[in-house]
Amino acid sequence: MGFIDWYFAFIVFMFGACLGSFLNVCIYRIPAELSVVKPRSRCPKCLTDLAWKDNIPIFGWLFLRGKCRYCKAPISARYPSIELLTAILFILVWVRFPYPDSLLFIPYWVLMFGLVLGSFVDIDEMWIPDRCTIGGMIIGPIFSFLVPSMHGAEGHIAGLVQSLIGLAFGFGMLWSVSFFGKLILKKDAMGFGDVKLMGALGAFLGFESVVFIVFISSLLGSVIGISFIASGKKELQSRIPFGPYIALAAVIWVLGGSSWWEAYTNWVTGAAGY
Repeated sequence: MGFIDWYFAFIVFMFGACLGSFLNVCIYRIPAELSVVKPRSRCPKCLTDLAWKDNIPIFGWLFLRGKCRYCKAPISARYPSIELLTAILFILVWVRFPYPDSLLFIPYWVLMFGLVLGSFVDIDEMWIPDRCTIGGMIIGPIFSFLVPSMHGAEGHIAGLVQSLIGLAFGFGMLWSVSFFGKLILKKDAMGFGDVKLMGALGAFLGFESVVFIVFISSLLGSVIGISFIASGKKELQSRIPFGPYIALAAVIWVLGGSSWWEAYTNWVTGAAGY
């Protein structure tokens, strides 16, 4: 990588970290039905407004050594972790879909933002905000029309059609799992937020991604859930949010899973033909 590449990588990293800082505000305020714009960031303990230098993503927390400048109350390491996570996701998307070769980094940055927001709200509150799910089902087709290469389509209308097919397939597939699971288990097998999230992912990533995401998220959920139960951190009947596993599987798809899936389907098709 040359100097220009490193320069733009740094800009992308800091841009992602800044959005991660805003995500911290959203994750805290949206469930509480508070404005994400006002008031400005403040210490949750002493309620003192934070200085601009205390709000520098990642580095502000490090400079303060994880404590409020005014009351010395501890500041959770989760705040810089979310900023770092968002920055890393933005860098990974940028590297995989570099400008000017591709414009896919734009819709996928929006997707990553929504997945981080939805995942952490789901972890905290056991539900996913509609602005992540329904918003994704609205924005996904719009992006697909503007950037049809999201679905490998050659025309704008074709991109929109592929997005709508993916939306219907993703929503319908998880709705079926939820519906029949409730019939069999006599209780909710899956939250409706997960159903809407899969519809949004289908709109962004296409119907082929849905099967991959459902399989990988189920595998991840099973392995991690069993690990929690075995370690005593969860009981068998405990509710475990499924949204973060769906989000992680979607990230895997965007960052290379689509290529793995294509290679797998080509191998199966070749084997079947033989």
